[in-house]
Order: sequence, then C-alpha cells, then structure tokens
Amino acid sequence: MSQSVSDKIVKMLVDAGVKRVYAVTGDSLNPVNDAIRREGSIQWIHVRHEEAGAYAASMDAELNGIGCCMGSSGPGHVHLINGLYDANRSGNPVIAIASTVATHKMGTENFQETNVTKLFDDCSKYCFMSNTPKQALTGLQSAIQHAITEKGVAVLGLPGDVASADAEAVVSADKNYFTKPVITPPQQHIEEFASVINSNKNVMLYVGHGAKDAYSEVIDLAETIKAPIGYSFRGKIFFEKDENPYTVGLNGLLGNKSGFKAMHEADLLILLGTDFPYSDFLPENNTIIQIDIKPERIGRRAKVDYGYCGDIKETLKRVLPLVETKTETKYLDNMLKLHKEVEDNYQSYVEGKGKEDQIHPEYVASVIDNLADDDAIFTVDTGMSAVWAARYLKGKKNRYLTGSFNHGSMANAMPMAIGAGLSQPERQTIALCGDGGITMLLGDLMTISQYNIPVKIIIFNNRTLGMVKLEMEVAGIPDWQTDMVNPDFAKVAEAMNIRSYTADKPEQVTSVLKEAFVHEGPAVINIFTDPNALAMPPKVTFEQMKGFAESMGKLMLNGDAAEVISSAKSNAKYLKELF
Repeated sequence: MSQSVSDKIVKMLVDAGVKRVYAVTGDSLNPVNDAIRREGSIQWIHVRHEEAGAYAASMDAELNGIGCCMGSSGPGHVHLINGLYDANRSGNPVIAIASTVATHKMGTENFQETNVTKLFDDCSKYCFMSNTPKQALTGLQSAIQHAITEKGVAVLGLPGDVASADAEAVVSADKNYFTKPVITPPQQHIEEFASVINSNKNVMLYVGHGAKDAYSEVIDLAETIKAPIGYSFRGKIFFEKDENPYTVGLNGLLGNKSGFKAMHEADLLILLGTDFPYSDFLPENNTIIQIDIKPERIGRRAKVDYGYCGDIKETLKRVLPLVETKTETKYLDNMLKLHKEVEDNYQSYVEGKGKEDQIHPEYVASVIDNLADDDAIFTVDTGMSAVWAARYLKGKKNRYLTGSFNHGSMANAMPMAIGAGLSQPERQTIALCGDGGITMLLGDLMTISQYNIPVKIIIFNNRTLGMVKLEMEVAGIPDWQTDMVNPDFAKVAEAMNIRSYTADKPEQVTSVLKEAFVHEGPAVINIFTDPNALAMPPKVTFEQMKGFAESMGKLMLNGDAAEVISSAKSNAKYLKELF
C-alpha cells in the first residue's frame, strides 16, 4: 500500500525526535492528524488556542532540542504567530506546519486562505510553501535542518490536497543531518583575548544563556582573575547558585545595584553569550570584550572593543591556560559586599509579608523559592511576576527558569508550563503568572486538565497590569485603564477539574503552597498580592522620580487621594533602594 505525504511527514518528524504535536485539528490539517493517529509514536496535544500550542512547542524545544506545532487554514496560522515569534527570538528549534487550502484554490482569496510565506517570514529562520508531494518532503527536511542548525522556527506550508496525495521518492528526504561543529576564535584572537585580560586590573564577567554549558569554565576564569560574575535574566538560573562565590546579581531593567555598579566600575567587561538588550544600563567608558556563537550579535548593544565568534565553553578552555592569576581582591570584595547588602534588603521586604488582599509579592516569591524542588522548572510571565522571579528564585542544584525574555509577550508562562510538564514530567513545573497573562489564554487551563499535566499555576492576583501601571507613573502619567476585574480563579479551576487554592492573607501562603506542591496532579493557586508593589531598577533617574511625583499629584487633583495614600504606604519600603 502506498504511503501518503502525511505518512512520510510523520515518519520524518519521528526520526527528528519529535515526541508531541501541539495543535487544533481541522480542515486541511486532518490528513496529518490521521497519519499521526495511525503511526502512534507522536502524542497529539489538543490545545484550545494555537498560540498556546506554539509556546508549549517552544518550551518542548528549549528543554529537549526540538518541538512541533501545527495550525490549519488561515486563522490557525495567525494564532500561531505570537508564540512562534517568541520561539524564534529565543533560539528554540520549532517545526511549524501550516496546513492550508488546496493548491487549485490559491490566489483566489479563498475562504481561510493566507499567504504562508509572507505571514511567517518575520518569525522564522525558514519558511517554504510546498505545492507538490516532492516539495513537501524536501521542504520538511530542509525545515528540520534549519530549525536545528540555526536554532529557531522553521515553517512548512502544506496544502490539504498535497497532504493527502501519494508520496513520491525524494533523495535524502528520510535523513537528518544534525552536525555539531565546534567554533572557537583563531589562535591570534585567543592570545589577544588573554593579553587584554592580563593587562586590566578590575575585570567583570557578564554571562547569558549562551554560557549555560560553560559554568565550570566561567567559575575557573573568575577564580583566576578575581572577577565578579553578573548575569542576564536568562542566564541567572545557571549561575546564581549557593556554590558560586563570585555572583553579584543582574543588571538591566530587572537588575540590582550590585550588578549595575560592578559592570560600571570594571576596567574590563567581558560579555559571554549574552545579547543583553538594555543598552541604557551598559557602560561606555571601560573596555568591553564580547564573545558569541553568532557574530552578528557582537557590538549591536554596547561599545565593544574586541569581538570574538566562538562557543563560550570551548573558547574559555583555550584562553584559560594563557591567563595570568590575579591576587588583588579589593574590587571583587567590594562588589560581593554590596551584593550581600542588596540581598539583605530584598529579604527585608519578605519579612513584611503584607496584609489581607495585599500580600507582598516578594514574600510569595520567597516562599516559592524555599518550597520548590532543587530541580524545578519555572516559567514566568512578562511583567511584575518576572521581577519577583528575578529577585527571589535561586538556581539551587539543577533548576531551570525561562520566560518571554526576548519577545516580552504576556501570557507565556502557563502554555510554556504545558510544554515543560509534558516533556519532563519527572520534574516539578511551576508557572508564575500575572492575572493579566493568565486571562489572555485562560481556556488552555482545560488542556492542562484534559491531559492531567501536573503543573502548578501560581497567579499573582494584583488586579492590575502592574508593570504598565509603573511605566505610566514614572512617565508622569496617571495610570488609567490598567485595573483588572478578575473572575474567581479558584472557581474557574474547579470548574475545569483542577485542584485549586486561594490565599488572601499572608499567613495562608506557606500552607497553601505546600499543599499544592505535594498534590500529584495540576493545581491553580490564586494569591491576592499588593497592586502597588514597586520594582526599582538599579539606576533611577531624576526624570523617573519627577514623573512618579507628577503622576501622584495628578491623581490627587482628580480626586483619587485614597489611591495615592495607599500607593505611598505600599511603596515607602522601596525608597531605601535609592540610597
């Protein structure tokens, strides 16, 4: 019996390592659905929204090397876009199959027709529209290799009639070529790199996600040259460990004073595997070395003096024997002391705990950190949830932390948790969600319920778009239309057959989280947090302080004195961060 194009596509996905497909079936996608059912190796995850499927596939890829999602004809394609943007910018190898109208109907503005190549071009490394059986198989092979090699999204447009057609033989279509070259700078650059380190007194290492496999080498270099180690948010979980004696924290919008000051007081700053986007927080007057596996990233954020293309682990292995040991520790000691003061300051917020319906989110995050497993996987929403994760979740033994750190989208944490919970069920998966984020894709709680995915969804229910509110206040604009009127999330979860918990008083937080974490199935934990909790960046400008004062003044003039007083009481504790 001859095989269809869909049969061959499924075999190729299996051979590439795909274990799950996240999709909403229908119309032109049904032939692929049926082929997956008959083959039996791939699990079909019926998400409620294709955006959630794309995020879940992205997380699957981030943890396991490849992910797959699908969307059918027109609206299904458009729904995939946001999650695919995030996957592509995060460097996660995701195969997206966009099934579409029959070939003879293309170009006629047919019902649910989209231009696949135009639509997905900006959120993929590769996008190909297949119009024949041979093109479909050749295109999928190329898509798989683009996704793996270039680390991003690859899209295959698949008309329904092509998906149902008999497959035709294609040279090499059944093979995947997963090459893993080792890239390091040439020897003259290695020697130059070492020479620059040796000729500078105070050196700081700033590491990102690209250095995650080079932990030992980074620590060895820091020990040799007595360098403090700072990190980006995406690099934090790999380097902020109790065993790391050189950590001084984050810099950037979610950073702290010690991470910022260490970077600016260094004679030499070495950027390792980070595409740190917040240029305003980077120094301009010291020497900067940047090393990245992707040379196009070098120098696009900072004033880089020396740029080298290379794998961080292998590059550091080659340079370490050439680096001279430094003995002066004053700079390092000062930065470590400042970092301890910052950490102690953060702990003082935890001790306050808050009051009914205004639980301090810092306290909640601290309890999560204390109770979570040492190898837990955390996903965090963009916004204030990310702030508390940045400041209170620590690396421990083998934890993993991720979010929409490059794309900056809301609603990512819950669907990312779906991918993490399915792909690594032996590990605890915890999603830190904002109320704004969770309500965007609330329907996919039903996906968690249907597949009994044992994830813990913690909702920081502050009844406001907290980060947006803060942005408006520091710009001198009274916050308006940032309030959230939410459902009872616990009742929503119960209606979806998910165990639910609520904490509206500080004394309930620990017991509720303990109970939720030991529950074997999925759980939703609804925690009423303080809507006025602030996130102070490491560098606060006079204009920001002035803007905040102006926005409070405008609220007073508009008759919102009660809100101003409440905000002042909540935020008084943060003022000491400025001094």
